[in-house]
Amino acid sequence: MDDPYKILGVERDADAAAIQKAYRKLAKLHHPDLNPGKPEAAARFQEISAANALLSDAEKRAAFDRGEIDAEGAPTAPRGFYRDHGDRADRGKYQAEPPFGDDDLESLFRNAFGQRQRGGFALRGADRHFTLSVGFIEAAKGGVKRLTLPDGATLDVTLPAGIADGQTLRLKGKGEAGAGGGPAGDALIEISVNPHPFFRREGKDVIVELPITIQEAVIGAKVRVPTIDGPVNLTVAPHSNSGTRLRLKERGIAGGHQYVELKIVLSPAPEPALDAFLADWHPAHPFDPRSGMEQS
Repeated sequence: MDDPYKILGVERDADAAAIQKAYRKLAKLHHPDLNPGKPEAAARFQEISAANALLSDAEKRAAFDRGEIDAEGAPTAPRGFYRDHGDRADRGKYQAEPPFGDDDLESLFRNAFGQRQRGGFALRGADRHFTLSVGFIEAAKGGVKRLTLPDGATLDVTLPAGIADGQTLRLKGKGEAGAGGGPAGDALIEISVNPHPFFRREGKDVIVELPITIQEAVIGAKVRVPTIDGPVNLTVAPHSNSGTRLRLKERGIAGGHQYVELKIVLSPAPEPALDAFLADWHPAHPFDPRSGMEQS
């Protein structure tokens, strides 16, 4: 892997927030689910995820910056490995000292990662970062969503009801395998909720704009309204205006409500009888709906 800073497009002194922001932007752009049939996108996504896994771990990032591990997270050879060149009579002028033995390597790993175990060392595996796109209703109601990984493997992700856009789920032990008997890392899955054609969310409440005809607005009507659990009947009172907000109790998310905002819509086809009636109509209570809007 190349320099993880270059892969994410951040400076070496970037803080954790800047690294996370850069990762989210690139992950959404190159996610395999959004680029079907494009192996280069999957490879790029895997590279971005690996870079973020290293830089989002404070200890690994510090070790990389000090040159103790490479971009793959593997320990690097210590400086001065070839040293003390001499011209003693019993060896060649540029002969290196004997290489490290097993005890020296074990000591190096312990010093680099600070984790000891009897007979060796243990290193926790790196976390893996993914983005999972879900539908509005899937996020509102919860359920299980299958995530396809860059290598073709899959993870079944349980979505809690009401999960929000940008929220991150942690799957314990689903990250990279540990070294030396160390525990596996975790899978960190950022949720991206797709917009819905007519629902939107305000906290636990669901808002839907409902078109009604001028006749329904004037004389009232019973109309069908979509909810995240299926359509229900709603009574529109006579003389309802656009912008009127009606509540459907506990029809929102995790105990929230659904609010229905009425919007009067005219027919796209001509209505000659309505036009003739309005042309000769003189309201009993004239009013100016734009009163108070004049510029001073």
